[in-house]
Amino acid sequence: MSNVSEQERAVRKHTSLPAVAASSLAGTAVEWYDFFLYGTAAALVFNKLFFPSADPFVGTMLALGTFAAGFVARPLGAIVLGHLGDKHGRKSTLVASLLLMGIATALIAFIPSYASIGIAAPLILLILRLIQGFALGGEWGGAVLLVSEYSDDSTKRAFWASWPNVGPPLGNLMAAGVLALLSAVMPQPDFLAWGWRIAFGLSALLVIIGLVLRLYVQETPLFQASQAKTEAEHSSRPKLPLTELFRGNWREILIATGSRMGENAGFYIYSLFLITYVTDILKVDRQTGLTAVMIGQGVAVVAVPLLAIYADRIGRKPMMIGASVATVVWAFAFFALLDTREPAAIILAAVGGLLIFAAYSSVIGAFFSEMFPTKVRYSGTSVAYNLASLIAGSLSPIIALALYKAFGTGQAIALYLAGMGVISIVSVAFAKETKNIKLSDLDTKVDHKVAQS
Repeated sequence: MSNVSEQERAVRKHTSLPAVAASSLAGTAVEWYDFFLYGTAAALVFNKLFFPSADPFVGTMLALGTFAAGFVARPLGAIVLGHLGDKHGRKSTLVASLLLMGIATALIAFIPSYASIGIAAPLILLILRLIQGFALGGEWGGAVLLVSEYSDDSTKRAFWASWPNVGPPLGNLMAAGVLALLSAVMPQPDFLAWGWRIAFGLSALLVIIGLVLRLYVQETPLFQASQAKTEAEHSSRPKLPLTELFRGNWREILIATGSRMGENAGFYIYSLFLITYVTDILKVDRQTGLTAVMIGQGVAVVAVPLLAIYADRIGRKPMMIGASVATVVWAFAFFALLDTREPAAIILAAVGGLLIFAAYSSVIGAFFSEMFPTKVRYSGTSVAYNLASLIAGSLSPIIALALYKAFGTGQAIALYLAGMGVISIVSVAFAKETKNIKLSDLDTKVDHKVAQS
């Protein structure tokens, strides 16, 4: 009797929502640290070491091009890892994605410069960046589902599902912080020669920590119930969840993808392009841009779960539409503040933009999870999330730089960002409010439709 009680307590400890949320947050923070570390280094280091050019603008564009390449691989990762997550479980797939990301990032620390091995240097960098993107393609969806499917109580689902979304700003904060610290304490020649490599080498330690926490939790109860039901009915899970996803949930994919346009384009402009704009265009000290991003990311880390509490009260659509409207308005204020070249104004620009990102992030995990049934939920959330990242996130720094080159003003970039916000407003308008549903009810509705057909 006592042994059974001890086993039950152990299971509860491993599957309690705080433990699951902590595991998801740790994994996403590590993976996003790795992914954003590349983006920050692309703006500060890679354009000089791996893409030397007489024109600094061309070097920066090439470096940002390899940054975008990671996004190209993300939909493929979403398809493959989403398939594995829907077929074999959330937990094992998340462990695989974390290992892939950590290995690729650690190897970047050892790539010789262009001056040492020529064209092989940027090619190796590109390959490792593609592996990073592939791994990240299956990370967010699985991490969100790990929490969402444990919190089938809809009254607090946005709050619990928001914790994996703290991972992107926290990972970016760690990446910018490590590079800023190394840049501040080292002479510029030493930082460019080898100092930046320390930040990438730290990934190995962070991955070990993330793996320990991720291996700690159990598979989600909704996935286990879905598997048990399939076995009891002597049926098979879909051989290709992606095919079933597009056949039965294409509308949800379009809505979810469109809803992220303002959030994703804005995030990379607020946190990545800001550094390029301030450093390379406005000729302000790079430490100012890094400091602004770090402060903004720190505010976002705190704001995401707090805003999620509010999102559980008012619903998913009001929060998403409010954030999208704010994106349209803040786009113009953002560049007006940057153009002052004043450190306080640059910090305010970053904080305002990343607060808008936090509003999106507070609800997007629950919003996406509530659109898809269990048997295709990993594929659905991953594909929609990463399609938006490919369309909006990967191109936004490049489009922003090209717009500035063409028009010579940040307000041209503001128009582009405002347009992304409008797309999000229209997309969310077509969505249903889902804050009061239970995820298990979605499976019942799907089974009922199948029985009638």
